[in-house]
Amino acid sequence: MANFDFNLRKFNTSNIYSYFLSHEDATKQDLALNLNLTLPTVTKNIDYLTDLGLIEVSGSRGQTGGRRAITYSLCSEARVALGLDISRHHVSVVVVDLNGKIISFIRNRLVFEYTDAYFKEVSELLKQFISDKKIDTDKILGVGIGIPALVQSDTRTVFYSRIMDFKEDTYRMFSKYIPYDIAMFNDAKAACFAEKWVNKELQNTFYIMLSNNVGGAMLINGQVYSGNDFRSAEVGHITLVPQGRQCYCGQYGCVDPYLAATNLSQDDLAGYFDNLEKTTDERTLDNWDRYLDYTASTINIIRAVLDCDVILGGYVGAYLEPYIDEIRKRTLKISTFDSNPDFIKLCTYKYESIAAGAALYYISQFIQTI
Repeated sequence: MANFDFNLRKFNTSNIYSYFLSHEDATKQDLALNLNLTLPTVTKNIDYLTDLGLIEVSGSRGQTGGRRAITYSLCSEARVALGLDISRHHVSVVVVDLNGKIISFIRNRLVFEYTDAYFKEVSELLKQFISDKKIDTDKILGVGIGIPALVQSDTRTVFYSRIMDFKEDTYRMFSKYIPYDIAMFNDAKAACFAEKWVNKELQNTFYIMLSNNVGGAMLINGQVYSGNDFRSAEVGHITLVPQGRQCYCGQYGCVDPYLAATNLSQDDLAGYFDNLEKTTDERTLDNWDRYLDYTASTINIIRAVLDCDVILGGYVGAYLEPYIDEIRKRTLKISTFDSNPDFIKLCTYKYESIAAGAALYYISQFIQTI
């Protein structure tokens, strides 16, 4: 009986806290009505969450002159999580709050090397970021790290890495210098997790990460699907052009060498797309035309196999809004079954999605404990 009471209390507390995650504020009456709870139960849980510093009084609501109902809101920065996006030439650092909102971020140029000096420098960047942003270290839940490699479900073991020379003991190298709990994730799956966070309704969806490498992640019934051997959704290695360009994996004609962001610009995508809107250079326009065709072909393959929505994200995805209608048009032209292109969508999380998604792992874990 005691165990039942404990589980019921935890269930009610979790529901009340979740309500605040999706509402700006609420009164006790709001909670009782919307969650089908008694006012004494609501009051007890409000007091408990307030004592933990997770919610606070935020104002009042009601008629002027009468007794106004007290409103409560989430203390969004009661806990925070940090995220890193490790790429070949840069390291991004973000801090996210309990709402999943990026509070602040930086992007530093740092050329990757599998050396003690490199991992120590990443730690120093993180330490400096925490100091500069005046982040309370007692509130840090952990550091999520997105890397262009495949990682086991233990969030520690790297088992495939051709883009950058990550090794099996990468976790040890990071933890040697970072004094917080850490977890590592494949970059595309981290970005997809961020997308799911801001689009709770996503169910069966394929996320294409169009960054300096092309990755993918698949949601089935709202959950990231990893596959039997944690290699699912590796869209970058579908053969797009038989006997075509060589991919970093060693094969020829993969999607990656055709849709990687480096096909458009080596280091300034913002400048590339700004120029694209006004250029008359035939070489640039021809290259972009081919890029659109390759994108449409890749989407069509995914759609034909999985029959689900497709989200375009990553570095390139952030700039595709002016071109989404053209991408949809080209995809429909080669599609066997579709007549409505609305299944092709743009990412909502446009910037620093990898680092944010990695950080959100810790936010999600914390929320589940309440």
